[in-house]
Amino acid sequence: MPTPTPIEDYALIGDRTTAALVGRDGSIDWLCLPHFDSPACFAALLGDREHGHWRIGPIGPATSTRRYLPGSLVLETTHETPTGTVTVTDAMPTGDGRADVVRVITGVSGEVELEQSLVVRFGYGSVPPWFRRMEEDGAEILVAIAGPDRLVLRGPQLPLADDHRHRSSFTVREGDRVVLDLAWQHSWLPLAAPVGESEIVATTIAESSEWLRALEYDGPYLEAVRTSVLVLRALTDEVTGGILAAPTTSLPEDPGGERNWDYRFTWLRDASLTVDAMLAVRLSGKVALWRDWLLRAIAGDPQDMRIMYRRDGGRELPELELDHLPGYGGARPVRVGNGAAEQRQHDVLGQLMLTLQRLRQLGLDDSQDSWNMQRALLNELATHWQKPDQGLWEMRGEPQMFTHSRAMMWAAFDCGVRAVEQDGCHADTEQWIQIRDALREEVLTRGFDETTGSFRQHYATSEVDASLLQLPTIGIVAADDPRFLGTIARIEQELLVDGIPLRYRTTGVDGLSGDEHPFVLCGFWLVTAYAQAGRLDDATALMDRLVALSNDVGLFAEEVDPATGHHWGNFPQAFSHLGLVLAATEIAKASAA
Repeated sequence: MPTPTPIEDYALIGDRTTAALVGRDGSIDWLCLPHFDSPACFAALLGDREHGHWRIGPIGPATSTRRYLPGSLVLETTHETPTGTVTVTDAMPTGDGRADVVRVITGVSGEVELEQSLVVRFGYGSVPPWFRRMEEDGAEILVAIAGPDRLVLRGPQLPLADDHRHRSSFTVREGDRVVLDLAWQHSWLPLAAPVGESEIVATTIAESSEWLRALEYDGPYLEAVRTSVLVLRALTDEVTGGILAAPTTSLPEDPGGERNWDYRFTWLRDASLTVDAMLAVRLSGKVALWRDWLLRAIAGDPQDMRIMYRRDGGRELPELELDHLPGYGGARPVRVGNGAAEQRQHDVLGQLMLTLQRLRQLGLDDSQDSWNMQRALLNELATHWQKPDQGLWEMRGEPQMFTHSRAMMWAAFDCGVRAVEQDGCHADTEQWIQIRDALREEVLTRGFDETTGSFRQHYATSEVDASLLQLPTIGIVAADDPRFLGTIARIEQELLVDGIPLRYRTTGVDGLSGDEHPFVLCGFWLVTAYAQAGRLDDATALMDRLVALSNDVGLFAEEVDPATGHHWGNFPQAFSHLGLVLAATEIAKASAA
């Protein structure tokens, strides 16, 4: 099997209904159409080029550099060859019931011979379409159809059929401009008009730049923060408001291992933290869509609240394995859907309540429906708060009394009580107060290990877990509490790999084989903990290190190998980017204190 493109060599483009990954070599190796969670038509990311890709890049040796055009996720790749230089600008403009990938090739100097290779395979690389060449307004177009899907390629340089593939080469000289538009549309509809390629890149940049102007943050790591909020925006479905954890599935956390999950869904926890990140940089006017999504998704019996949903609020996420795909670098299984949707994770409601409390304090959570939902969820939690769960990390081993989960339940009830006592909401809080106080006592006694002088991962172990770094942010202990300082010390001693923390030691509690790399979000949590504890120099030093580990266009996967710089896990990861935003604002606060 060929060596896969390193995960960090990809960049993201998207239209806020779906997204594509573009390699440094000019190959689009992942694209699901028409939505984030639809089957991929380019799936080379999880196999090889025969599973679908679209490459436009130099023939022969080249030095390739990339950047996002200012204020946007429009990607510009510059290829320098011995004979000349070209740029390829990739964008996905927003559309109405369609999805377009626009690629603009511009000759900068000399001349460059380019290769175009197009392999379309719907159904995650399993369904070859029927291709035909047609004429439209005197110009030739290339059309691919399979079942409900149709792709139309327009432009002056259409590839030629070659045994179920399409290939061509062409020369671009200084001053030349070639525009190619690949558009998806339902196969039964009349052909949609071209998008107006000559203006679309500028329009796409202007639209995202206008959105970014609402950002009220001028603190440290500004460019990294700007990129991160653009990524979080790109992962938010513009129609439904669902916030994805990542646009990919089954990128492995461990080379060749089984820790391969589908992240193209909306976790309540991740979405809540994304809103927290937006609020931290004063993008408060951009979160109403998410709140409305939340009310729709959770509507119904509070006993049936899930930890995660589809981007449209749907609840069915059956986990399947795609045996026809060999996986990224041979890492199998390749999964679609996610069985963790059936888990009990008590921390989710705590994170949700914390975010809704922040919205309420800003005057943004003024919906009676929202409070009725929160009250019902807290009353439901009060019936089973004493049960163990799978925890923040979705352990597939036996349920445990995870300290982080217990602390988050404390936060849930504390937020409910505060809403009544301070914000004028209505509820009988007697039981909530009793449970809240019992949980705090429990966390500070059973969750603390006197022998090691730190909080523990769960009540039946002395191991530590990076989620414990969140305890001051939750509000259950102060950042300068000796018990929390002892927890930081143990995490430094036992979880750091080249200065960046693992989530936990994979000693069997998660029910999986194999290992994993340092978790990017946990690195930003440690930055936050340092800043909160008054260790500003340590916070800044670690933040510098983490930001430097992003790829060349500022993106992070879920995990990173600090020794090699290789990224692992799904990419780009909302967890990583929201963690960066929150850590940067925490450093800004500590610096101003």
